[in-house]
Formats: sequence, C-alpha cells, structure tokens
Amino acid sequence: MTVRLNFSITTQTRISSSLALNKFIKVQKNLSKTPPKLWPTEPRPKITDTDDQGPPIIDLSHPVLRKLESCSSVKEFHQIHTQLIVSGLSQHSLAASRVLKKLCTCLNSVSLAVSFFDCVDEPDAFLCNTIMKGFLTLNDPFGALCFYYDKMVAKCVEHNHYTFPLLGKVCAEIGSLREGKKTHARVVKCGFELDLFVRNSFIHMYSVCGELWDARKVFDDGPVWDLVSWNSMIDGYVKNREVSFARELFDLMPERDGFSWNSMISGYVDVGDLETAKGLFDMMPIKDFVSWNCMIDGYGRKGNVRLARDFFDRMAIRNVVSWNIMMAHYVRCKDYNECLKLFERMIGGEARPNEASLVSVLTACTNLGTLDRGIWIHSYIRNCRIEPDVLLSTSLLTMYAKCGEMDLARDVFDEMPEKSVVSWNSMIMGYGMHGQGEKALEMFMAMEKRGPTPNDATFVCVLSACAHAGMVLEGWWYFDLMQRVYKIEPKVEHYGCMVDLLGRAGLTKDSEELVSKMPMEAGPALWGALLSACRTHSNSELGEIVAKRLIELEPTDIGPYVLLSNIYASEGRWDDVENVRRMMKEKRLQKTVGSSLVHLGEFGSESVKENGSLQRISMVYSMLGEIGAKLKLSH
Repeated sequence: MTVRLNFSITTQTRISSSLALNKFIKVQKNLSKTPPKLWPTEPRPKITDTDDQGPPIIDLSHPVLRKLESCSSVKEFHQIHTQLIVSGLSQHSLAASRVLKKLCTCLNSVSLAVSFFDCVDEPDAFLCNTIMKGFLTLNDPFGALCFYYDKMVAKCVEHNHYTFPLLGKVCAEIGSLREGKKTHARVVKCGFELDLFVRNSFIHMYSVCGELWDARKVFDDGPVWDLVSWNSMIDGYVKNREVSFARELFDLMPERDGFSWNSMISGYVDVGDLETAKGLFDMMPIKDFVSWNCMIDGYGRKGNVRLARDFFDRMAIRNVVSWNIMMAHYVRCKDYNECLKLFERMIGGEARPNEASLVSVLTACTNLGTLDRGIWIHSYIRNCRIEPDVLLSTSLLTMYAKCGEMDLARDVFDEMPEKSVVSWNSMIMGYGMHGQGEKALEMFMAMEKRGPTPNDATFVCVLSACAHAGMVLEGWWYFDLMQRVYKIEPKVEHYGCMVDLLGRAGLTKDSEELVSKMPMEAGPALWGALLSACRTHSNSELGEIVAKRLIELEPTDIGPYVLLSNIYASEGRWDDVENVRRMMKEKRLQKTVGSSLVHLGEFGSESVKENGSLQRISMVYSMLGEIGAKLKLSH
C-alpha cells in the first residue's frame, strides 16, 4: 500500500513538472515575439532618451496621449490606462498631468483621479492643484481640503503659487477662518505673500469670513493692485454692509468695470438707500442686466412696485430674471392679476419661463382660486418637459389643495421623488381645510413613518384639521404629542388652533382656561377666536368679557364691536346695541365694503355692494336674526 502511494506521488510529480516545463517554453516563445500595437494604423512613437538613466521625453503627439484626449468614457480610459502602464509612461509627468486633467474636467471622476495619483511615485504641485480644482468644480471644498492634508502635505509635495489661491477659495467656501489663517501662515512661510493672485484670493477669503480688517491689511500691504484686487475689497465691504468704506475705495479706483458698478449699486440697495443707488445707476456708462434687475428688486422690496415696473418697462432687453423679479414682487404685494398678465406677456415670446417664474404664477393662481389657469400651468410644465424641483411641485400641489382638488394634489405629491416638510404640511393643510380630518391625520402618520421630522408648522396644520373636523380628542392628543415627543413648545398659532377647536365644540370655558394658562400674552387673534365661539354658542356673559378685552387690545378694529352688538342683539338688549353703534360712530369705524370675485372663463368680474348706513343695516339684521331664531323655537 505504501509503495503504491509513493509510486503514485512520484508519477504525479513528474507529470506536473512536465506541464510546467511546457508552459515555461510557451511563455518564452510568446515573449520573444514583437508586442502587438494598440493602434496598428498609427506609426510607432518616437521616444528619445535624455540619458540612459533619465525618463523618456514625449510630447502631446504621442499616440497614447492623443487617444487620451479623445477619450469619452471611463471604460475607454481604463484601456488607455493599461497601455500607459505597459509602455511605462504612467510615471511620466506629462502623461500623468494629462490623465488627471482628463479625469477631473471631462470625465468628472475625481475619485479615480485620486486613485491614479496614489500610484504616482513623485507627484508634483501641478497634479495636486488639478485634483483640488476638480473637487471645487464638483462643489466639494471639504474633499479638496482633505486631499490637501492627506495627500499633498502627507507626501511633502512642494507648493507653488497656484496652490494657495485654490486653498484660499476652499477656505472661503467652507467658511473656515481657522483654516484660512493656517494657509495664510504657510503662504508667508513659502514666500508667496506678495504674489498678486495669492493676495486677491486671501482678500476674498477674509471678506467672506467677515474679517474685513485682515482683508484690508492684505490689500494695503501689496505693492501692486489689479482690477480684481479692488473689486474683491469693495465686494467684501458691500457683503458686510460697510457701504461707506466700499464707496471710498470705489472713488479711488483707477478704472472700473461692470462688477465694480453693480457691487456698489447692490450695496446701496441692500441698505435701503435707493436714492444713492439710482444716482450711481444713472452715472453707470454701460448698464447690464444685473444693474437693471438690482434696481427693480430694490424698489420692489421697498414696496414701490410702480417705480419697479417703470424700470422694468424701460429695459430694452429683459432676461428671465427680470421677469421673475417683477412677478415675484406683484405676488408679494398681492397684485395677483397683474402677475398673471405679466406672465402672459412673458410666454408671448419675450422670455422662456423657468421654475421660479412658474412658482410665482402658481402662487397667484392659488390666491385667486383660478383652478383652470393652474391646470394650464401644470399642462405647460409637462408639455415643455420641465423637471419640477421640490419648490415647484409643492407650489403645484398647494394650488390644487386650496382649490379643493385634493385628488390632483395627491397625484402631484405621489409623483414627487423628493418631498420636503412643506410638501407634507401642504397636503395635511389641504385635507384639513376641506373637512377631511381623517385623511389629514393619516397623512401625518405617514409623515412620521417615512417622511421628514414634523416641525411646528406641521402641528399647526394638524390642529387646524382637527378644528375643522370637530375632532376634539384627537386635537388634545396631538397638542400633547407635540410637546411630549417632539419637544416643540406651543406658540400662539398652536394655542389659536386649540381655542378654535374647543370653541367650535362649544367648550368655551375650556377655551378661556387654556388662554389664561398661556405662557405668553394672548393676541387679538386668540381672543377673536374665543369671541366667535361665544357668539356661536350663545355664551353672552363670557362673550361680553372677551369682546371688551378685544376692544382694549385693538380699539380701531371694527370686528369686536360688531360681534359685541350681535351678542347684545341676541339677548334683546337693544339699548346696549345702540350704545355700541354710537361708539363705532364716534371712533369713525366703518366696515369694509363687501365684494365678491366671480370668474367667467378667462375674465374676472368683481361685484361690490355698499351703503352709507352700515351700522343701522347691521343692527336690523341682528334684530331679524333674533326674530328668526324665536320663530324657529315657536314651531
């Protein structure tokens, strides 16, 4: 048995040795052949050695580098990378720099560029700068800073004068003054503190971080300045609302460009000095979109939409930002019809609307209740293949929700790939305001499971939904849940919803108790909700107390007077009714003219009814209401 085993092993060893020998001979034959060309149609590259030990000299006409330039995919790059390794060019400085530039700029694969960098034996500053610039292009300044410390500093790569402007930009974007000062110290250590590009970068960095004294010191210590130096310092002053210092530099500038003028105009607009802004605007030799839009926005923010429109109409050519600013200000001042008229002009061919334009228009449709126009906007979004962002989708579903089309609102909500807190709140609010309390609470529970964390506005929507649906127990539950689980302290709005909820249910005493226990002072809205509940549920005693309290808080508001007179009328206290009317007359309080808006197709028709003796008419109506109530009881 043992002999046989030894014989078997010996035989097997001989067979293995024979196979290995044959494989070795075959490999030697293959290695003796001429290596195949990657691109047979191209000539063999000429490589000239500087000496026997030094690296080869190549130029951009090398076939591998030419193929690298035309590379359009990562897969193709991997093939070219293989040839670089096989041909021994991957360590060549020119080849390595072209590889990193291709990866960072055209293929947007900075992670692959970092992997390639790790394989370079002797990296230089150019390679590091290329990768850091790639991170900045992808809006990843933290990645650039990590690369700088983990790779460039760790490998002791020598910095050059292009490295520090990049680091200054990195520190500005992440807002790290500490890192900025460390980098500035390294600048001084390396002897680049007088370099113009480096100084400009650190003027910007210190300005962004709010250190204007340091920024000005860097500016003043330089032997020479260019237009970027002046503009960076002026922009820093403007962004920190130091417009007077910015103006001093502006007046000293040897030359100015559009950025200089626009910085100063925007600075005066931001501090509300529109007169000086207009003076600079008139002096500006060549006005561009930025200067016009800045003036339009400035007057709009001040509430002077008429002057903003005047600047808008004076523009020879308008861009989409001009239209968006004007429509947004019409929405802000609640002139929704003018916003829609401007939008019709816009789509007539003067500009192509974007997401911001449509948000303003949908907001106008929401407040006017023009469902048909809102549906048209939704169709426009689909036909133009506009990819709605979270804000536009939320505006669309809010429009449907406030117009009562909850099924369409739900369709928009379900199609949203990303939902914000506002999106969920809008759905809860929509269900609540249309009396669908159960669905509102179901939406809230779904938000708890798979949505963002509810905020204080979410609970306002939930409590309001409970109030509209008369869900008293559920309202108390969520009022407690908000404090106990989500640690949200109730605000006046939450107490207002609870007062409204209890008041609608006839629990006026509980409402009064809740208001009295509030940690903050109850505002007119809370007392008004309580007064309305007293009027609805005929609690005249409490209603009289609340009404008088409201009159003390807001003596010029006619609402409490009317409700108090109605309470007196319901009890037949006509002398008190007359006294309240006399008080209203003495204080010259008058009810707003009643109006209604009726939409007929594309047009809106407003109907107004007014009468000079509103107080007397209101008193007659109160009497008639009381008579009607008694007639119902008699039957």
